[in-house]
Amino acid sequence: MELEERTARLEGIMEQINQRLSHLELEMGELRNWMKSELDGIREEIAELRKESVAAFRWTIGIMLSVLIPMWVTIILTILFKG
Repeated sequence: MELEERTARLEGIMEQINQRLSHLELEMGELRNWMKSELDGIREEIAELRKESVAAFRWTIGIMLSVLIPMWVTIILTILFKG
C-alpha cells in the first residue's frame, strides 16, 4: 500500500469514528433529557406522597385527640365526684 492509500484509509476511519462519536453524543443527550424528565416525575410523586402522609397524620392525631380528651375528662370527673 502506498502512503496516499494509507492516508485515505485512515481519513475514512477517522470520519467513521467522528460519525460514531457524534451519534453517541446525540444519544447521550437524549438519555440525559429522558432521565431528567423521569426524575422530575419521581420528585412530583414523592411530593404528592408527602402531602398525603401529612394529611393522614393530621387525621390520625385529630381522631386520637377527639377520643382521648373526652375520655380523660370523664375519668377526672368520675374521680372528683366519687371521691
